[in-house]
This record gives sequence, structure tokens and C-alpha cells, in this order.
Amino acid sequence: MAIAWALLMAAIGVEVAASAALPRTHSFRDPMWTAVVLAGYATSIWLLALVVKQLPVSIAYAVWAGLGTAGMAVVGVLFLDERLDLMKAAALALIVLGVVLLNLAGAH
Repeated sequence: MAIAWALLMAAIGVEVAASAALPRTHSFRDPMWTAVVLAGYATSIWLLALVVKQLPVSIAYAVWAGLGTAGMAVVGVLFLDERLDLMKAAALALIVLGVVLLNLAGAH
């Protein structure tokens, strides 16, 4: 089970990295960055497919989507010059809370 969670975290990290690289594709006109992004997304989905052999797909996908969204927002603020205001911080906290609650509900 720990391996599945580690793979899920890797899938999230790869997906966030691929999403962060999207602006460098210049609307998919830069072939190298386009390949990086597509390979990242493909790797992330492949890892998610491995994870759902061990974890319920509803939990795995919710964690992948929620933490990926929150992770991308953090990367945007830290590295892509995006603003962090109170509304965005509250929304991120709600996403993380939702993921935690889903995991608690799935554990029973």
C-alpha cells in the first residue's frame, strides 16, 4: 500500500511539472517542450493506472486531481509570478481538506 501512495505522489509531481512547463510550449509550437509536456502527462497517467490496482480509483483520482491542482497553484505562486491572495489560499486549503476527508472516509 505504501508503494501505491508513493507512486501516486510521483504521478502528482510529474503532472504538476508537466503543467508548469506548458507555457514553454508556446501553444505547442516548440517541439522540445511539447514533447516534455506530453511525456510528463503520459507518465503521470501511467503511474495513476498502476496506483488504481491497489487503491480505489475514486480515492486515487480525487487525490491526484486535488493535490495536483493545489500543487500547481503553489508552483504558480513560487515560480510563475502568480499572485496568492486570501481567496486563493482559502480555496487551496479547502482542496487539501477535501482530499484529507476523502481519505478518512475511504479508510472506513
